[in-house]
Amino acid sequence: MWLGYQEAQNNSKQPEAVIVLGGSTKNLEREKFTAQFARKYPNLPILISGGSPPVSTKRVFAKAGINPQRLHLDYEAVDTVTNFTTLVDDLQARKIKNVYLVTSDFHMRRACIIGEIILGSRGIHFKAISVPSQTPPEPIEKSIRDGVRSLIWVATGYTGAEEVKHRR
Repeated sequence: MWLGYQEAQNNSKQPEAVIVLGGSTKNLEREKFTAQFARKYPNLPILISGGSPPVSTKRVFAKAGINPQRLHLDYEAVDTVTNFTTLVDDLQARKIKNVYLVTSDFHMRRACIIGEIILGSRGIHFKAISVPSQTPPEPIEKSIRDGVRSLIWVATGYTGAEEVKHRR
């Protein structure tokens, strides 16, 4: 179990925001799940990094009755590491210390490793919320690679996103 996740579970403070790691541009499952989840927490802002086009994302949340002012869409990220690096400074500036982290179950190990390193570097805790899927877990190599990239980002500010993009 990752330390940040465990600390978040033991932390008595409630999350102050929901972070969604946007999924495929063709699949809105993470957004649909989050729209229903967010109905239980009507005062939390919802930060969505990447994923489906804004029109589709906004439609999902509107159908669920979510106030559009709660949505903060960010399309700067090009991969999972940059999902975190593009949001962490904004979270810190808003003095947010606890968040829900929503992503697909098959993606959770990698997201938690990256979140532990990047969010943890700023004292931000998270509670991981899995979106069920039929997809098998990602290979451990992706988690190791992006964990190393996250450590490099903490030390240098460099994400290595372009190199990863070119290797695909």
